[in-house]
Amino acid sequence: MTHHRWTLRTDRTSYTVRLSEDGPWAELDAWGPHGSEDGPSAFDRSRRTHFITPADTAPAEYLPSGLRPFTGADLIASRPGGDRGVWWEFAGAEEGEGTLRLAFTDDVLGLRTVLCYDTVPGTDVVRRWTEHTCTGGEPLRLERFDSAAVNVPASDGVRLTCLAGQWSQEFQRTQLDLTRGTFTIGSVQGVPGHAYAPWIAVQDRTAPHDGPAPTYGLALEWPGNWHITAAAEPGGAVRVRAGRVPHEGAVLLAPGDTLTTPKLACVFSPDGLDGLARAQHRYERLLTGERIHRTRKVLYNSWEATGFDVDAAGQLELAEAAAGIGAELFVVDDGWFTGRADDTGGLGDWYPDPAAFPQGFDRFIGQVRALGLDFGLWVEPEAVSPGSRLHAEHPEWVYRVKDRPARLVRNQLLLDLGREDVQDFVTGTLDRLLTTYDISYLKWDMNRPPTERGRPGAGPAGELDLDAAHVRGYLRVLDHLRTAHPHVTVEGCAGGGGRVDHATIARTDVVWPSDNTAPLDRLRIQYGFLHVHAPHVMSSWVTDAPGLFDPRPRSLAFRFVTAMCGVLGIGADLRAWGPGQRAEAARWTARYKEVREVIHHGDARLLGTPDDPTCGVQYDAPDGRRTVVAAFSTGRLDGAPLVPGRPARLRPRGLDPAARYHDTATGTTYGGAHLLHYGLPFAWSAGHDAELVVLTRQ
Repeated sequence: MTHHRWTLRTDRTSYTVRLSEDGPWAELDAWGPHGSEDGPSAFDRSRRTHFITPADTAPAEYLPSGLRPFTGADLIASRPGGDRGVWWEFAGAEEGEGTLRLAFTDDVLGLRTVLCYDTVPGTDVVRRWTEHTCTGGEPLRLERFDSAAVNVPASDGVRLTCLAGQWSQEFQRTQLDLTRGTFTIGSVQGVPGHAYAPWIAVQDRTAPHDGPAPTYGLALEWPGNWHITAAAEPGGAVRVRAGRVPHEGAVLLAPGDTLTTPKLACVFSPDGLDGLARAQHRYERLLTGERIHRTRKVLYNSWEATGFDVDAAGQLELAEAAAGIGAELFVVDDGWFTGRADDTGGLGDWYPDPAAFPQGFDRFIGQVRALGLDFGLWVEPEAVSPGSRLHAEHPEWVYRVKDRPARLVRNQLLLDLGREDVQDFVTGTLDRLLTTYDISYLKWDMNRPPTERGRPGAGPAGELDLDAAHVRGYLRVLDHLRTAHPHVTVEGCAGGGGRVDHATIARTDVVWPSDNTAPLDRLRIQYGFLHVHAPHVMSSWVTDAPGLFDPRPRSLAFRFVTAMCGVLGIGADLRAWGPGQRAEAARWTARYKEVREVIHHGDARLLGTPDDPTCGVQYDAPDGRRTVVAAFSTGRLDGAPLVPGRPARLRPRGLDPAARYHDTATGTTYGGAHLLHYGLPFAWSAGHDAELVVLTRQ
C-alpha cells in the first residue's frame, strides 16, 4: 500500500498529514516552522499496544468510535435503533492551492466523511472542519461530530492556557498542567458563554511561561453550544478535540443531506503565547475584510449615565458634553423604545417612545448629528417581553416546551431565531430602523440564554437541531446587515463577552468584552482578551464604575489608557464631571486619535501581567516607524514618592537594537538596545498610575 503524505504551508509554518500504516485514517506527521516536516515524525511510536487498539494510540486527525473504541472518538454515528460505530475506508484525496480534502466512506452504514483543510493567505492559520454526508437510504444519528482533533507531542504533559471566568469577570487567563486525564471547557447556553472562550493554547509543560516556546492555539468558529477537550493519551501525546454540541444530544442526518461542522482555526507560533496572540490578531484582521480600514470612532454610550431614564433633553445634554471632549459617535442604549421604563417590558416592540422624544426621533437624531456626532442605537433583537405587543401577536415565536411553563430570565423570553419568519421579523425591524432614521452604529445585545428550548408542533424534538438553526438565523441576519447596510458599524454584545467567536467577529466591527468597566478589573479582562482577539475589535469604555474584584481606586488617566488599548469609548455621566476632568478627557481623546491606527493595525505585545507592579501593552506600526506603549502601575504605591527609590522599568520587545527611538512627549531619545535591556522608566505615584508613550523610530 502506498502511504500518501500531504503538506499545507502557511506564511511561516507547515502542517503535514499522512495516511496511517496501521489503518484507514489520517495522522498528523508534523506541525511547526517550515522544514519541521523534514525528518522522522515526532509522532512516530513503537506501535506496541496493550489492551487498546493501534487507533487508540495514533496521532489521528479524525477517527470514529468504531475504529477508536477506547480513548475518545471524534465521531459517533449509527442508524436510529442500530449499533453505534463507523468502520470506514479511505476513498481518495483532493489537493488544491492551500487546500486538502481527505474522504472516507462506510458503505454499510451509508456515510461519507470528508476531512477538510485550508490555509489563509497572509496568516499562519490552518482551518479544519468535516463534512458528513448520508449516502444510504436510511437517516443517520450523529451523537458526536467534532470539527477536528489536533495532536501535540509531549512526553511529560502539557501546559494548557484557556480563558475562563463569569459574567463581569470574563477572559481571565487560566493555566494548568495536564499530564494524564482529560480537561474540557465549553458551553450549552446557546452562545459561547461567559465562563469560557472557545479557544485553547497548548505548550510543553516545561516551556518558559514568558518567552519563546513552541505554542499551538485552537479557536472554534461557532456562536452556539460547543466544547474543547484535551486528553493526555497513552504513549506521550496530548490530543485536543473541538466541535459543536447538539442541544438535543444528537442530530439526524437525512439521506442525501450533508452536515458541515464549524471551522477550527489552528495556529502555531515558536514565540510563545505572545507570538501566538499576534498570529491570531493577523487572522482576525483578515476576517474583518475591507472593514478593517474603517476608522473605529470614539463613542459615547449613555447607559451608565441614564439607565432606562431616557428622554431627548437628557440625552442631548450628554451628547453636547461628549462632543466637547472629542467623541465622534453618540449611542443611545436601552430604554429608547415604547414600554421600556424598566427591564420588565418593551422588548420586541422596537419603536421610539413618543413620550421620550416628543418632537420626533428623527429630529432628535438630527440634533445629535448637528453636534458633529454620528448616531448609534442599542437593540436586543432575539429578546421579547411577555407583555409586549409582539408576544401577544406571536406567542409561537418563543422557545418553549409543550405543556411546560415558560421561565423568565431577566424578565424576558427568547425568540426562536431558527424560524425563518422570526428571522424575517428581525431583518425587517432592523431594516425599518436603519432606513427610517440616520443611524450609523448598531449595538446588538443578547442577555438571555435559552432555557426551555423547544418548538412545539415542529415534530419530534430529537429531529430538530435547534442550536444550529438559531446560529444560522443569527448569522443570516448579520450577513443581511453587512450587505443591506454596509455603512453601519455593528457591535456584538451578549451581556458583555458572552458571544465572542470568529463567526461573530467576521460579521461585526467590534465586540464588547465585559459589562465590567472598573479600571483594574477591566485591565485583567483585556489582558486575557488580547491573548486571542485583536485590539481593533475590543470595545472599551471610560466610566466611573467602582471595582468589583479589585476595588483600589485609579486615576482618570488609568481609565483612559486602559480603554485606549482597544477601541475607545466613554460611558461615564459627563454631567457629573468638573471642567478639569473634561479638559483631561479631551486631551486623552486627542492623544488616542493620534495613535489609534497604530493600535488597531499594528503588532501587539503583552508586557508583563496585571499581577506585576508594572505592566503594559506595546503596539508596533506595520511600517515600524512608531511604537506605542500603554503602561500601568498595578502595585502598591505606599510611600511613593517620599521614600528614596528608582523609577519602575517596563521592557519593550521586538525593537531594533541598532535604531534610535524618540519619545515625542518628553523629548528623550533612547537607543533600541537601551530600551530592550533597561526598559522605559516610569516614576509612579498616587496621582500618576498610567501613561501612554509614543516612540518614533529615527
